[in-house]
Amino acid sequence: MLENWAKRRTTAQGLAKRARIVLACARGWNSTVVASRCDTDRATVRRWRSRFLLDRLEGLSDEPRPGVPRSITDAAHAVVFSVDEKPQIQALERTAPVLPMLPGVVPCRT
Repeated sequence: MLENWAKRRTTAQGLAKRARIVLACARGWNSTVVASRCDTDRATVRRWRSRFLLDRLEGLSDEPRPGVPRSITDAAHAVVFSVDEKPQIQALERTAPVLPMLPGVVPCRT
């Protein structure tokens, strides 16, 4: 499972990094070597190594963050849409007059 998390492209970046840290620790490397190979510090290596030893795979998942509880739960299956109006499209009425035509020029509007 750890190797899958470390290699899959759809895995969250944090979880993939934690899996790579635990896999490097399983090779028998000390915290300094693991930290340099995984581009992190020794405290982070020690934290994820100890959490993995205590809780195994569940210890590598994210813990709930502090703050206000979510108002929309996962059981609501909510979908959020964000719509951005483009300035080129939203002009429904023209305020500037049509520019005068010159011979051989297509009429223009601003």
